[in-house]
Amino acid sequence: MSVLVVTGTDTGVGKTVFAAGLAGALGAHYWKPIQAGLEPEGDRDTVAALSGLPAARILPEAYRLTTPASPHLAARIDGVEIKLARLALPQVDGPLVVEGAGGLLVPVSETLTMADLFAYWGQPVILCARTALGTINHSLLSIEALKARGIPIAGIAFIGDPHAENERIVPHLAGIASLGRLPLLDPLDASRLAAAFAAHIDLSETFNRR
Repeated sequence: MSVLVVTGTDTGVGKTVFAAGLAGALGAHYWKPIQAGLEPEGDRDTVAALSGLPAARILPEAYRLTTPASPHLAARIDGVEIKLARLALPQVDGPLVVEGAGGLLVPVSETLTMADLFAYWGQPVILCARTALGTINHSLLSIEALKARGIPIAGIAFIGDPHAENERIVPHLAGIASLGRLPLLDPLDASRLAAAFAAHIDLSETFNRR
C-alpha cells in the first residue's frame, strides 16, 4: 500500500479539490480521518462527487463531527474524545490518499496537532498552497513544521491563478519539488477536474523520490 497525505497551508486553500483530483488520477482509496463540519457537506461527499471513484473507495471517517471548528474544539462541543488508536491508517489494496483537517498545527486534541499525526503515520505529505499574496510565508512556515518533525515531503502543489514568482521561490527556498499549479475551475465537476489535474499536475517527481 502506498500512501500520500494531503495537507494545506490553511483552511479553504483547496486541498479537498486537490485530494479528489489526486485520488481520481491514482485510482486510489480516499480517507479523511477527521471531519469537522457537515454543512453544506463533508469533504468525503465532495471527493465522492469530484473524484470519479466508486463509492467503495471513499472510506468513512474515523470521526465525523458536526461543528465547523478545529477538531479538538468540535470534538469537545460534540462530546467526543479523539483517540490516536482510532486514527491508524486503514489497510487497503493499492494507493491511499489521506486528507488532513485545516493546516499543520491545527489541534486534533489537547496534546496532538495535525502535524504530530502526520509524524505518527510517517508517510509522504503533499502541501497545497495558494498562489496569492501571503503564500510565501504560509508555505515556508508549513514546510518548516514538516521538516522539524521529520515528515517526508512529496512536494508542494499550488492552487489558484498563476503567479510565477511565488510558484518559483517557495520550492526553491524550501528545497522541495513543485508538483505544479491546479487552476481554479468554474464550473467544477469531475471531468473538468480530471482534465485539469492531468494537464497541470506532475506526479513523476513525487514517485521518483520515493
